[in-house]
Amino acid sequence: MKVKILLAEDDPDFGMILKQYLELEDFEVSWFQNPQDILDHLEVSDFPFHLGILDIMMPNIDGFSLAKIILKEKSNFPLLFLTAKNQKIDRLTGLKIGADDYINKPCDPEELVLRIKNILKRTLSTTPEKIVKIGDYFLDTEKLLLSHEKESIRLTIREQKLLLYLLDYNKKTIKRDEILDSLWETNDYFSGRSLDAFISRLRKYFQHDPKIKIQSLRGVGFEIDFPIR
Repeated sequence: MKVKILLAEDDPDFGMILKQYLELEDFEVSWFQNPQDILDHLEVSDFPFHLGILDIMMPNIDGFSLAKIILKEKSNFPLLFLTAKNQKIDRLTGLKIGADDYINKPCDPEELVLRIKNILKRTLSTTPEKIVKIGDYFLDTEKLLLSHEKESIRLTIREQKLLLYLLDYNKKTIKRDEILDSLWETNDYFSGRSLDAFISRLRKYFQHDPKIKIQSLRGVGFEIDFPIR
């Protein structure tokens, strides 16, 4: 079965280059130049795609807005953003929405394919348990819902991926470089700050169970302690 990719790119030349290259790599590509066509497709079909590549700067509906609409309907849908701008705010906005990756235009097609394959390796090859008990919390991985008797929190895709990644290292120490390389696929100042922000949010989410600990180890990474029942 071929991997089906949704490509949203309004530039006809760049869009055609990407489509042809991805098809040479044996992907099945549906290319949309008008974001509205994607929304119409989302309403009338089963949305049979495995991954979306969205240009941020598009007419009528920008890539961020389009991503929010798609993720509202398909919460686990993997997304990669394309942008001609190399600005910190764009990168952080994409990650907060739940993007799996982010690449600047013009991009090296080989690098893009590598990033796509890394995303698919994570999203297609792993099937987490539907319900995970973490201390006094329940994590519904299908609904991205972290529940406690005092509150329920809807996680972003990246928040859940980070949480599941930390669970794999329960009772261990994990280097921050390993997290950045595995989940952010880049290791620079901005991605490091982004990781710190996500860790802070997870700590806040688990504030009702003091037994759950994500301890920072300066210059190393994090020590994880999740009481799993």
